[in-house]
Amino acid sequence: MAKSERAKSVYRCQACGFESPKWLGRCPDCGQWNSLAEELEAPKPALSKRASSVFSAPEPLSQVQGMDGGRTSTGIPEFDRVLGGGLVAGSVVLVGGDPGIGKSTILLQAASKMPGMTLYVSAEESSFQIKTRADRLGIYQDSIMVLPEISLEHVLMEAKRSNPLALVIDSIQTVFTEELGSAPGSVGQVRESAAKLMRFAKSTGTPVFIVGHVTKEGTIAGPRVLEHIVDTVLYFEGQRGHSFRVLRAVKNRFGSTNEIGVFEMTDSGLNEIANPSELFLSERPLNVSGSVVAACMEGTRPLLVELQALVTPVTFSVSRRSSLGLDSQRVNLILAVLEKVAGVHLAATDVFLNVVGGLKLEEPAADLAIAAAVVSSLREKPVPSDTFIFGETGLSGEVRSVNHAEARVREASKIGLKNAVIPWGNCAKLKDKSCGLRITGVRNIDEAIEALFA
Repeated sequence: MAKSERAKSVYRCQACGFESPKWLGRCPDCGQWNSLAEELEAPKPALSKRASSVFSAPEPLSQVQGMDGGRTSTGIPEFDRVLGGGLVAGSVVLVGGDPGIGKSTILLQAASKMPGMTLYVSAEESSFQIKTRADRLGIYQDSIMVLPEISLEHVLMEAKRSNPLALVIDSIQTVFTEELGSAPGSVGQVRESAAKLMRFAKSTGTPVFIVGHVTKEGTIAGPRVLEHIVDTVLYFEGQRGHSFRVLRAVKNRFGSTNEIGVFEMTDSGLNEIANPSELFLSERPLNVSGSVVAACMEGTRPLLVELQALVTPVTFSVSRRSSLGLDSQRVNLILAVLEKVAGVHLAATDVFLNVVGGLKLEEPAADLAIAAAVVSSLREKPVPSDTFIFGETGLSGEVRSVNHAEARVREASKIGLKNAVIPWGNCAKLKDKSCGLRITGVRNIDEAIEALFA
């Protein structure tokens, strides 16, 4: 499209809404730097054209038609679990994660297993690079059509012509719309490109996958409105030193945002982990102080993970508190409860905590396991290797009951654990559903320490 034929654009401040006909480094109204982004200025329609437009009419909720056709499976059960059961027609899914974490790999694997043709738009890599990755993954299906293109207009034209089952854009930061004169990856380009892809998905019913880069803080690069536009936002998590990858939904209009999918990165691609608990505990050292098994929930899936603590005397004037995979503020709260209520002296010690496998535990049910691991390392007394722990700890030292206790106990029984230390409120409800385990209910943190280290 010639420059003279482009739609008129305006530069608007994302903080205060100030408009300028040209880009400015600093907003003259609010004073913020780099806050002006290019936006299309929609022309006002003529009165006669506006009057003849067709508007939507309200209808009773009981007469609104539901979703037809169900969901389409990606061929990867763990991926389907995070999506809420499969792909919904016309949905837009944003997949983010660190470079090399496996975003392109899982989308290429899913494209090879879908029951139809997938248009894979590669705006970063050449067709040869996609072919090299496909050979490594053992993918040779003709159902994947590779399109190395960065012009969004050309991509949508080809998508409308070929009518694929799904459309993959890799990535949103490298495609551009010719209606804007700014460079690919700018705020205006990312927002307008995502809006065009959303309109295409809703009008044609074609599911669209969008790969998004992340910033050094771990969030999707570009305007925050990008996550508001799409239907589903998925994050790939994992540490470079571990082969495990966790696919987590942080937004999902068609399913739960608490579900996760667990994968292992191998030379042949991402392999699903059907039983993550058994895998995470496979290399756990036995009869070692500071190591406990925590029973956590990720969505509807119970997970048993190893939580390690190391308590050492202070080597500097100020004690250190470090945690990997845990909320540092939550850890400091539990350490304060141990110090104040349970009489566990930690002021002259450094405390280090780690969740094995690169997972991140966010639910408060891990509180009691954190406290047990710290006390175990401090006293050099190991927690019995066949024992698992869960429970929320309050500021006064009480141990509160948590949800899905039965699912946690059932998962522990499957992998051979024999003993459980859990909140008293959950213990009373599990007497007839103990799965043959020896369950000890505790009311406060002192009773928990007594039960574990008596």
